[in-house]
Amino acid sequence: MLIVMDAHATAADIEAVCAVVRELGYEAHPMPGPTRTAIGITGNRGAIIEAARIRLMPAVRDVIRVTAPYKLVSREFREMNTVIEIGGVTIGGPEVVVMAGPCSVESREQLFATADAVQQAGATILRGGAFKPRTSPYSFQGLGEEGLKILAEARERTGMPVVTEVMDTETVDLVADYADILQIGARNMQNFALLKKVGRTRRPIMLKRGLSATLKDWLMSAEYIMAEGNPAVILCERGIRTFDDHSRFTFDLNAVPVLRELTHLPIIVDPSHATGRWQSVTPMARAGIAAGADGLIVEVHPNPAFAVSDGEQSLLPERFVELVQQVERIAAALDRPIAGRASLAL
Repeated sequence: MLIVMDAHATAADIEAVCAVVRELGYEAHPMPGPTRTAIGITGNRGAIIEAARIRLMPAVRDVIRVTAPYKLVSREFREMNTVIEIGGVTIGGPEVVVMAGPCSVESREQLFATADAVQQAGATILRGGAFKPRTSPYSFQGLGEEGLKILAEARERTGMPVVTEVMDTETVDLVADYADILQIGARNMQNFALLKKVGRTRRPIMLKRGLSATLKDWLMSAEYIMAEGNPAVILCERGIRTFDDHSRFTFDLNAVPVLRELTHLPIIVDPSHATGRWQSVTPMARAGIAAGADGLIVEVHPNPAFAVSDGEQSLLPERFVELVQQVERIAAALDRPIAGRASLAL
């Protein structure tokens, strides 16, 4: 349910409504807008929401029943797009954001070389894995806290915020001490204990779509995070598993415009994991921005042939330069500049 307040509603009016909602055993989520405040109601306490009583309260304009099973995530709950600010970079606004870096942090030299290269090309957020969930237990699992320390050093060196994956509840606090954005990988999309834990960190969360998840499954997972009080959720489409095998996964770009209708959350696309081959990354990056995504997350490595993970889908720095240049032209056609770059002269 959504309570819409009058434009002239005071802070006291809003708190009075929230108090009644809490009295009924539900959670109240005030959401200030440019002209008026809305209050979302969530919870499953068995109490009956007395809509008529709430409508009679001072400064209440309307009470609307939200039909989507995901409440806080839905466009019904919040009409305006959510914009997340991280270290001077905004995600979900008019600018297209480019995140880039290696799949895994392998060494200080490797990460610093990659960070310098992607920043110079136009990336404004640095990605890199310190903890790596791998299909095989014998594959490289990441450097752990040492990798996090190297990422933090790279942030100091470049000024770029850092996004890295957190794999379990035990390491959430550790990763949050070093990272600016916590990534929930595809295999953990429905790890509900982990979703609740990161929802209490107040760090922005990038939630990747599960390998076989529907959009509803995905948005319900985002709801778990937001229900814990964290509104800063970024959705990341990274391909889903289908019957075809011409690429690592099937890049579901159709999801981007559908999500635009269903949710106010920012949408990022990951053409590296979606395709699994470097030759397809740039074309699919172009397509993702053309479909309306708010940004990209791309894997770049100075020597992909010797990468300890996902070298086959990693771009060389010079190929990443070409990707950004091409994506910039697509974004300009949609009146969206690339974050951190001067406007493109067409």
